[in-house]
Parts: sequence; structure tokens; C-alpha cells
Amino acid sequence: MQLNTDAVVRPTVAGFPDLYEASIAELQEGLSKNQFTSVDLAYFARIDEVNLKGPTLRAVIETNPSALAQAAALDRERRLTGPRGPLHGIPIILKDNIATLASDGMNTTAGSFALLGSIVPRDATVAAKLRKAGAIILGKANLSEWANFRGRVPSGFSGRGGQASSPYVPLGDPSGSSSGSGISSAIGLAAAALGSETDGSIVSPSQNNNLVGIKPTVGLTSRAGVIPISEHQDTVGPMARSVADAAMILSVIAGRDPLDNFTLAQPPIVPDYTRALKKTALRGSLGATVVDPTDFPDLAELRRSGNETIVTRTDFKVDVERYIAGLVEVPTGVKTLADLIAFNTAHADEELVAPFWTDQSTFIASENTTVNQTFFDALAADKDLGQTRGIDATLKLFNLDALLLPTSGASGPAAIAGYPLVTVPLGFMPPNTTLPPAQPTRPSGPNQPFGISFMGTAFSEFELISYAFAYEQATDTRLKQLAFPDAIPKTQLVDVVGK
Repeated sequence: MQLNTDAVVRPTVAGFPDLYEASIAELQEGLSKNQFTSVDLAYFARIDEVNLKGPTLRAVIETNPSALAQAAALDRERRLTGPRGPLHGIPIILKDNIATLASDGMNTTAGSFALLGSIVPRDATVAAKLRKAGAIILGKANLSEWANFRGRVPSGFSGRGGQASSPYVPLGDPSGSSSGSGISSAIGLAAAALGSETDGSIVSPSQNNNLVGIKPTVGLTSRAGVIPISEHQDTVGPMARSVADAAMILSVIAGRDPLDNFTLAQPPIVPDYTRALKKTALRGSLGATVVDPTDFPDLAELRRSGNETIVTRTDFKVDVERYIAGLVEVPTGVKTLADLIAFNTAHADEELVAPFWTDQSTFIASENTTVNQTFFDALAADKDLGQTRGIDATLKLFNLDALLLPTSGASGPAAIAGYPLVTVPLGFMPPNTTLPPAQPTRPSGPNQPFGISFMGTAFSEFELISYAFAYEQATDTRLKQLAFPDAIPKTQLVDVVGK
């Protein structure tokens, strides 16, 4: 795997990489030169500054009490035998629906008290791959509880984590459901993060937090050990400050897994996605041949279709009960979706908190589903609308390599198709944008980021990454607007090294 080492001027603080923006390549360079250690890179002081203090962004539910020991062991390994690869000693935060071994000292709960103290049988496959690559799992990110599948609840709220908010707009909507993953990556509470997406949950918070987010093809990354919504739409991907960092992480977590049958459909060899990092991928001044407009042939049907709701609600009831049945221990005793609904009602002071977070209507609707012919018809219709007559038909009709569209409208077709998206920063709302009241968060505000997405057919991540990288390098949008001052942690490596 190759690191992007193009000569660009990068932010520094007293000769060290600026942790607000530091790339994985920069961190590896400093580690290799003994400028600092992975123990120095623990980021805990930065989390402490803004998570429950100051702007109280509530990005992180819990940090890993084993992280410093793991960092020290990786530092020793680096000295003795060299690094395992580009993620060796690099701290990554995981969304709190991605399982980690209880021996680490962290929970896996999807933000819900119903799973607090539950014991998972093993690391999620993506977590295990990160560990094998030498990454440090720094902590668990807050999220929209149950990946925004409990009910009509503001994005970024979970019972355990509270209401997360944007680092760009005070009390702004961080989007979700991978809210904490987005916040953590945006302001340097870790080198990068993992999120998960069923429909929008990587790309939307990546957009709102001024990040690159890769929503992989369903089946490129394993979902084994990830608290599910829908086996037909769920996928796990990186959320990072650059295309290079996201590509590096995707190269590590992608691949077949016997614990997830969907991964067996992917090509036998996982590409090194860092080889897609070519500035010339978009020919000419900025773009290749642009065909505009390129509406989906079945756009009207896509807009009015309700099949996704049928599929995801039916899947969730089955899939979440299967996940819980596979746990080694569940102290609360919940076993079924009906149990989860009852738990929330019995613990309303923690879960169904007035005035904004009382709803669990999606849970209730899912509980009332049955795997029947209506479900199978909806599944087939989604494939037809999303793939055959949707994305694939559009690419073929206009002879396109990829589709380019605003991130705010990109997730739906890709979700029902199970196809990939890569979002990159595009711009920011004007400074004079009206700042509405927070109820409990603000839907928009001055300097709120927005993104643009590259969409393709199944397993076209390599090509999409190449286009996204070329666009990113040509536009250099991310640092044109920083987070609001109180949301930027002040602790830097100069405050830690040698202390």
C-alpha cells in the first residue's frame, strides 16, 4: 500500500503535524522519525476538551481504557520489527454499533442502555482487521441511537451518549446516524473513524462535518459483529479528512468474510485503493466529459416508491434479534424487538426523554412486520429500481463512468441498489445564513458544510476514489472553513511529547 506523499504545505504546530488536520501519512512519518510515539497520539486530552466540556459536542460515548497499553505495545513492536503497515499505531474511533472485545473495556450498544454490559463473542470483522493492521481502537463514537432506526428522533441522539452537535454550527445538526464518527474526524479527536450506512448514515454526517466519506458496495466490507438494520442495505466504511486516508482504511477493512455471506459476491482480490489516488483521474482543467442533465430513467418511480421502508423494517426485526441471540451475555435480558420496545418504555427517563427524544414509532412499525410475499416483492422492486432501471441504466444510457450529484440527494438510490458512494467537501453555507433556534439542534446555520458525491455501479470504489481524489486535489475545499473556535481542541503534540 502506498502513502500519498505529494509535496503540499500542511498545517503544523511547533514543528509537529496539526492534529486538527494531520493525515495518516504525516502521522506515520512522525512516528517513523521518532518525533513522537503512538502513546503521545492518544488524543484523549483533545476529546476531554470538547466532548463533555466547552461546547459539549458529545461525539464520543466512551474511550478505550486499554488504548494506552495497546499504543505502548505497538510502539515497542515498531522499534523491534518495524511497522505492520500504514495504520500501525494510528488511533481510529468506531461507531458504537461496531463490536469490540469486552476485554478492551468498552461496550457495544448502538447507543442504547438496553445493550449496556452485553458481551460480544468476538470483534466485528472490520475491527479485527484494523487491529491486525496495527491500528489503535481509541473509543466508541456516539450515534443516532440504533443507527436512527428507533423513531423520529433528532440525529445524533442516543440514550447513552446524549445529543451530539456540529462542530461547524453551534448546536447544529451533525446529521447521522454516524454522528460522532463525523464530529470526531472533523476536528481531530482521532486520525479517522468508521461509520455504517443503511441509507445516508456515512455520507450525510460526512457532508455536515466537512469530511470524505466512503459508503462501500454492500458486501465489500463485512457486517459481522455490527448491530444491524438491514442485511440488504447495511455497509461499513471510513470517514476521514482526506480521500487518501479514507482509501487507506478501506483497503484494510474490505474483503471476504465467511461470517457475512454477502461479502462472498465481491471480486476475489481487494484492490489497494491508495493506487487510485491520481490527480489526473478527471481529465482536462477539472472534469472529464460532463453530460448534464442525466436524470435516472425511473426517477419518478424512485421518488414515490415505499419499498425501502418495507425491506428495512422487516429486515430489522429479524436481523436485530439474530444479533442479540449471538451475544454471550445480555444483562438486561432483552432478546427480541418487543423486549427492546418494552425496555425503552420501562426506562423512559433514560431512553424516551422529553421533549425531543420520546419516539420509538419505527421500532413499533418494525415489530408489526412479517417476512412474507410483500417483503420479497419489495426487495425485488428495490433491486429493479435501484440497479437495473436506476443507476446501471443511467450509466449505460449516457455512457458514463460515474454519476455526480449533491450529497444531500445521493443516498437513496445507492441505498436500495446497494451501490457505492464517495462524498467529498464541496462548500459552506454563507456566513450571513440565518441561525435558527436550536430544537434541540439547528437544521442549518452559517458556515455549515455541504458535499458532492460520486456514485457508481457495484464494486466501482476504485474508480470513484480516483475521481474523488482528483476533485479534492483540484478544489482543496476542506480548510477553507474551520470549525467554530470553541469546538477546536487546543491540545497538540507539542503539549504532550516529552511531558
